[in-house]
Amino acid sequence: MIRERNFMTKTGERIFRQYWQLKYWPTWIGIGFLRFSCFLSLRLQICLGKAIGRLAHSVATERRAISRRNIELCFPELSAKRRNKLALEHFEALGASLMELGLARWSSIEKLRSITEVTGAQHVNTALKQGKNVILLSAHFTTLEICTRVLRDHIPPFDIVYRPLRNELLTHLILSSRKLSGRMLIQKNDIKKMVRNLRTGTPVWYAPDQAYQAKHSALIPFFRVPARTNIATTTLANLGKAVAIPYFTRRLKNGRYRVELLPPIQGLPSNDPVKDTEKYLEILEEHIRKCPEQYYWVHRRFKGLPEPLGDVYADLDSLK
Repeated sequence: MIRERNFMTKTGERIFRQYWQLKYWPTWIGIGFLRFSCFLSLRLQICLGKAIGRLAHSVATERRAISRRNIELCFPELSAKRRNKLALEHFEALGASLMELGLARWSSIEKLRSITEVTGAQHVNTALKQGKNVILLSAHFTTLEICTRVLRDHIPPFDIVYRPLRNELLTHLILSSRKLSGRMLIQKNDIKKMVRNLRTGTPVWYAPDQAYQAKHSALIPFFRVPARTNIATTTLANLGKAVAIPYFTRRLKNGRYRVELLPPIQGLPSNDPVKDTEKYLEILEEHIRKCPEQYYWVHRRFKGLPEPLGDVYADLDSLK
């Protein structure tokens, strides 16, 4: 179990000494900025975040091109002008998510409750009362950090699966925030711990939506485009004797946040992991269409495709 990294305790002081190298100074400045921003109004925080996102859109040409290519593949019906506007809106959402990380880490739970609404929690509670274990089957949206903490008010404590970042200090910050949301943090490759905890009745948050080229993967259409996709949800559900309950988050136009828990996916797990994953992706696509700018388009979702599909990211220069 990973201990909570509290920057205001002796543990936090040890982290400060451990990451006092020059390469971490920009991250410390960013952490200080996020901590200070918590004293601002939510509206001003989001405005600042969007401004940061617009700046990133102008200078991060590689990621801008990746997002444009992903949007082009997933929304071919949109005009080039509308797709480029959606890419800009996505970077604004990414910038806002930085401010939301600070909110998730340092804001009071009372403040978060006042701006977040949760629907569908009864699906989790009913399943648990019926003796079924629960996988909170989610995806990578920009609002993930800020929305998850409030969920603890509505369902029993749950574990969160994560992947460490290259920046160890930033990883500590994110984990300290997620520790406030979840009971235990589990590295994404630790399937045994996920299964063990599911079998004790603890819900596990799991997001298998990003490109995945390891053993448990298959080529499955995502927005009608072939994509390498993690199909381990079926194995996890079978071994953990669990149902899969879709769990998504989004920022609403009125500035509030919504957490949506849907009914368990019917027929999952089955003896066909590909069909199970197709069901999940179909539900995910429906939610993405509600807030397309808030999904993580800067990720190379369609990498590693076999021939004759080729590398869809090979000619990004025209999109920079």
